[in-house]
Amino acid sequence: MIEIAKRVFDIEIESLQQVQGLIDNAFSEVVKAILAAKGKVIVVGIGKSGLIGKKIAATFSSTGTPSFFLHPGDAFHGDLGIVGANDPVILISYSGETDEVLKIIPFLKWNNNLIISITGNPNSTIAKHSHQHLNINITREACPLALAPTSSTTAALVMGDALAIALMETRDFQEEDFARFHPGGSLGRKLLTRVKDLMRVDNLPFINSNSSFTDVLLRMSEGKLGMVIIGDRNRVEGIITDGDLRRALLRNHDTAKLTVADMMTTNPIIVNPDEYINQVEQLMMDKKITNVLVGDASVRNLVGVYQIYNG
Repeated sequence: MIEIAKRVFDIEIESLQQVQGLIDNAFSEVVKAILAAKGKVIVVGIGKSGLIGKKIAATFSSTGTPSFFLHPGDAFHGDLGIVGANDPVILISYSGETDEVLKIIPFLKWNNNLIISITGNPNSTIAKHSHQHLNINITREACPLALAPTSSTTAALVMGDALAIALMETRDFQEEDFARFHPGGSLGRKLLTRVKDLMRVDNLPFINSNSSFTDVLLRMSEGKLGMVIIGDRNRVEGIITDGDLRRALLRNHDTAKLTVADMMTTNPIIVNPDEYINQVEQLMMDKKITNVLVGDASVRNLVGVYQIYNG
């Protein structure tokens, strides 16, 4: 089984290298044409090519190139209405002779759409009726019967990825742009979410400056933040973290003699509640801390605490 898996990888890597060697100026022209287009990119394919087309359209859309997948069967029965005259259309068919795809070409010509094809045959009907053609010709499929599309669909997928990344980089598409299209993902959370959205505001572990070592230990355990805050919401005098507590014990084993002043950090970091999570978490990683106070540093008030391991 391992040898079969390695053989498939070898064949598909070999196929990708072959297709890489076929990339020419047509690729640049396709990227320029899509960048210049005022509409969305329509991707068309059926069967395995259709599945690849759906992924390519999704990748385009998430990286700054509005795109839509259109099933040729649906297109031929009314859905061509979604195709605007300014929409570049990418037709995917390894043979270049897929009947369902061929049937919509007359409409695309009548509608004056830019037609881009991805096929394994530059002399195919679909390629010949395209304004631009991207060649994904391979020597062999990974399927030993040469029946199941394997290497050919991988080649089409990677060609789509190459287009998406070329468009993305040319548009100077950044992390912040990606996050706007993925608000539910981890990157979206970090780049779009503010500290105030995730900070803890209830049951904050406040103590006063006269508290005993035992009081500090009990309140720290109750608060479940690994720290206590000296003062109140209106004025923070300092904090004691579990690290501060351990270091104090190393200096003085007699807990009865340890005071809050002996243990606390008097200049804790206080971040603004409107700061973005990614900026605050970077600060916390740089400082090697897991909690940060949230409030107004100029007056040392407190509205909450953000813990880097929340969720």
